[in-house]
Amino acid sequence: MPHFIYIADPMCSWCYGFGPELQALLDETPGASLEMIVGGLRAYNQEIMGESQRTTIREHWHHVAEASGLPFSDVGMTQAGFKYDTEPACRAIVAAKIIADHLSGQQLLEIFHAIQHAFYAQGLDVTQSAVLAEVVVSTLNKIDGHDSFDVDSFLETFLSPQCMSDVRDEFEQCQRWGIRGFPALLIVHNEALHMIAAGYTKTAELRAAMTQVVSS
Repeated sequence: MPHFIYIADPMCSWCYGFGPELQALLDETPGASLEMIVGGLRAYNQEIMGESQRTTIREHWHHVAEASGLPFSDVGMTQAGFKYDTEPACRAIVAAKIIADHLSGQQLLEIFHAIQHAFYAQGLDVTQSAVLAEVVVSTLNKIDGHDSFDVDSFLETFLSPQCMSDVRDEFEQCQRWGIRGFPALLIVHNEALHMIAAGYTKTAELRAAMTQVVSS
């Protein structure tokens, strides 16, 4: 069965748009496994967003909305002092890996999508640890079917030096592989990595690229 490696950032708008395309590919590929690595689109950015940058990003989001049909709200980046630092959202995914290491890649993808939905559709500021904790814990408990996880325990892991180190390791892994843009989807075949998506890609194109790799 195919093993996919998905490299993305929760605060990357094209990754948000790509979500339904990737999900459709997974749905039609029973038994496929998925590994998630966070990319760090604007990790550690400390520049307060100005109006010109906000306008530019709104334009990007408009293009993603047109291509994907997904909802967008810009409220999450209009709050005073907002810094488009994607490291916290990426670290939230890594924290989920640590505290719920039984999750499959597809279940981890649910958490990734929940953070995206919170930021892009609901307009929540997912650079804030309290917001991330609520979103991730709620999704984890929904996946598990009971209240196994709590905000305090999540934040303890999220704020730990180990989690901060682990997310940096994932950023560095992307760099070693030469991944500079997101989303990226790789497939492992014959013990080698093959890129089947570099940027927003429709499901039909993903399927064709996957077929070409596995039949070669």
